[in-house]
Amino acid sequence: MNAPAPRASIAALPESLFAVPGMRCAGCISKIENGLALVPGIAAARVNFTAKRVAISHLPETTIPEIQRAIAALGFESQPLGDELAGFTDESSRELLKAMAVAGFAMMNIMLLSVSVWSGASGGTKDLFHWLSALIALPTVAYSGRPFFRSAWNAVSNRRTNMDVPISIGVILTTALSLFETFVGGAHAYFDGAVMLLFFLLTGRWLDSVMRDRARDGVSALLKHKAAGALVLAEDGTSAWVNADALKPGMVMLVAAGERLAADGVVTKGNSQFDLSLLTGESLPVAVADGDLVHAGTLNVDAPVEVRITAAGAATALADIARLMEDAGQSKSRYVRIADRAARYYAPAVHTLALLSFAGWMLAGAGWHQSLLIAVAVLIITCPCALGLAVPAAQIVSAGALMKKGILVKDGSALERLAEVDRALLDKTGTLTLGRPEPTNIDSLDAEVAPVALALARSSRHPLSQAVRRALEAKAVAAADITDVREIAGKGVEAIWQGKLARLVRPEKALFGGDVGASLAVAFQLGDAPATLLTFEDSLRPEAAATLRELKALGIESSIASGDRAEAVQPVARILGLTAQTGMHPQDKLDTISRLAAAGHKVLMIGDGLNDGPALAAGHASLAPASASDAGQNAADAVFMGDSLAPVAIAIRASRATQRIVRQNFALAIGYNVIAVPMAIMGMVTPLIAALAMSGSSVIVVANALRLKGAAK
Repeated sequence: MNAPAPRASIAALPESLFAVPGMRCAGCISKIENGLALVPGIAAARVNFTAKRVAISHLPETTIPEIQRAIAALGFESQPLGDELAGFTDESSRELLKAMAVAGFAMMNIMLLSVSVWSGASGGTKDLFHWLSALIALPTVAYSGRPFFRSAWNAVSNRRTNMDVPISIGVILTTALSLFETFVGGAHAYFDGAVMLLFFLLTGRWLDSVMRDRARDGVSALLKHKAAGALVLAEDGTSAWVNADALKPGMVMLVAAGERLAADGVVTKGNSQFDLSLLTGESLPVAVADGDLVHAGTLNVDAPVEVRITAAGAATALADIARLMEDAGQSKSRYVRIADRAARYYAPAVHTLALLSFAGWMLAGAGWHQSLLIAVAVLIITCPCALGLAVPAAQIVSAGALMKKGILVKDGSALERLAEVDRALLDKTGTLTLGRPEPTNIDSLDAEVAPVALALARSSRHPLSQAVRRALEAKAVAAADITDVREIAGKGVEAIWQGKLARLVRPEKALFGGDVGASLAVAFQLGDAPATLLTFEDSLRPEAAATLRELKALGIESSIASGDRAEAVQPVARILGLTAQTGMHPQDKLDTISRLAAAGHKVLMIGDGLNDGPALAAGHASLAPASASDAGQNAADAVFMGDSLAPVAIAIRASRATQRIVRQNFALAIGYNVIAVPMAIMGMVTPLIAALAMSGSSVIVVANALRLKGAAK
């Protein structure tokens, strides 16, 4: 490979993404990041543990196969990811579930066979049960032990170790020793202990894998908002469809009403309204005209326009947001659990203890058979099953309790972070408010003209027109028959009813003889009759004020961070008694979170829009309502159902209760090892008793975690 890159030039180097599904603990993170940083041609490596992904900065001449070989030399398989920032689907959860099911079924059957031996069966009966146990255990160990054996072999073949090495040694030695005892007609076999060990280890690993799989990647959902291509106008006046990946700056796109943009550009012809919620969270479409900049993924609402492309592909604002979300997710991968940190010391400690126990008893004259039994018992009894279950068991019980309250927690570690937050940033539209403007004076429409207004409202897809439609349909109004319906770009819709011109349009001073004084309003006019002004308001979420008071009582200070205009945000801020930042773009929200984090705060981001995606990913913890965009839901740590804002406080209280149980579980797991390990070293337990003790400690930890069933209140 090539020479290492200077540290100062890392930002200018190309970056490649690799999926590394074999990462299991904090030791893997350290091994990959530190190991790759020492490889010539690689400047830096950053692990996203939740996504099982590594971002590697490297010299331009360093090839993808070379980087893969470097990752393989560290004991991990890898897969390069494309430029679209597409996520990697890890199939390990399904494999772990199958292995756990097989181990559980085999464990129950072997335990039934072992009951007769424990009850005093001898001679041929005892040997028969041992052989039957062996016939069940051997294929079970071979199948269900694969996740541990593969990981251990990858580590050993690369002259390294990990926590799966002593686990594999313990399982293989216990099975081999039991098979030897069965051949020679010995009094004891420990097939039940080996299979039980696998079952509980797989249970802990599957629980952790399930919680990690819930951390869904929002980047793919965000990129779906970019159109697949565009109709491009050629110099000779003809037009042709061009795929998004083939669009180039300078091309002119013909963007029809109702079409999303495939690239960034400047409007060169036409006037329309664009839905910019992707970037700003603005609840209403914004008027655009010649010379205005528009972005990929935004929606042309009203009329056809021509747009000259200024940026396409990875250079668009949409791709920038996707990268911001990806980078924000990387930062969260550095929150490692206590159990993971302890696990990095597990393998060498257990190897040393088992070896010393074997050597000590050999020197004491116990013989190889007894010494090996004691060493195997030490390997089994020191298995970190209870320690490994301490976190995922508590998290999955708490997540289940929150699910019943309509709160979906997608990542178990989010409960850890939610318990630590001391600041909250809330978006306005769709978060503090319902995001559904409703007319406040629909009854001001006379019964004679209401059917005409309904017919006009049905002809437009503008949010305010749709609000009028819903309100009138709720009053059982029947739509009138109108003709010559025409959409007026940036203004509204008009038609003919019984020879009169009917209009549902943006309020203008000419219609009312002055400023209408309402930020959300439309005007209905029939013929020469005076216009009727319909005003709207976006209602606060139920219990919004009570929830914010409760957050304050929990020590969490709240404020508004919105992409909406100041005149739309300030009334809500005054009602709730919050400070507000307005007109914010995705980068502005990220900068605010960074400033607060630099000041020592743990920020909870609560938002719903596509423009909130990077901030949701960057916050110490994040929540989104079920009405949020796909990208917003995927970027958030948890999603809450219903209209009420109360689940925010419920989630924080439950997360703090979860952390208390986790600390108790750690104390129980450590206490078990303090008592059990010396007993194993002194030869006071057999491998079977060691497996039972290990399983018992796991059961105690799980039972303690079950107390969280009532945590979501």
